[in-house]
Amino acid sequence: MVWQAALDGRATRFRLVGINNQNFIMQDEAIGSWWQQITGAAIQGPRKGARLERVFHDEVTFGVWRREHPGTRVLVPDADSAWMAFSRDWEVETGALPVATRVRLTDSLPPRTLVVGVQVGDDAVAYPFTALEKQSPLLDRIGGVPIMLVLGDDGRSVRGFRPEIDGGFVEFFAVPASAPLELRDAPTGSRWDFSGAALEGPMAGKALARIAADKDYWFNWKTYHPETRVYNRGRQ
Repeated sequence: MVWQAALDGRATRFRLVGINNQNFIMQDEAIGSWWQQITGAAIQGPRKGARLERVFHDEVTFGVWRREHPGTRVLVPDADSAWMAFSRDWEVETGALPVATRVRLTDSLPPRTLVVGVQVGDDAVAYPFTALEKQSPLLDRIGGVPIMLVLGDDGRSVRGFRPEIDGGFVEFFAVPASAPLELRDAPTGSRWDFSGAALEGPMAGKALARIAADKDYWFNWKTYHPETRVYNRGRQ
């Protein structure tokens, strides 16, 4: 998650102060409130109940990012920094720790199932990553709003879009074995790339609106979206 590091319009610094069910808690240096990383909400201190403003971001592999932004710069912590030492074995160590979430009899996903979470208004849906591997682009509706999830040709990067052009719904399909990934829209056959831009055909020059698609573990997504629906179309 990416949040604006600002309170009341003024830049401030945040630091890690703890871990809650494998989701970190940060403290602002301005007044000392504690904030939950996944929600951007202040959970303790003078600013309790306030929320940080979210910054739209991509979670893609460096290969995809560099292909789209060949002149990019990379922020790399110093090798001897405290952050490097802290994060070196983070995935392995936390993967062995227990997690907690509310369980219902209808739950069908193990806690550490990788999902792609999408929220539109008050409605949230968790899409198992395995469903995307079988069905991409994946078209669905959340709260009556059409959405589309696309798995990159690297098999790891995911992006979300509104499959609409000039206010009308448009169906898309992926060109098999295309690398870089190539999409075509059903009405015109125009060629689109993984960024949601039309490159050739009648739609050339148009771009799809992006939506936030968060890769997360099921236990974490469900904890902060307790009424989430689980996408199960096409599951075996």
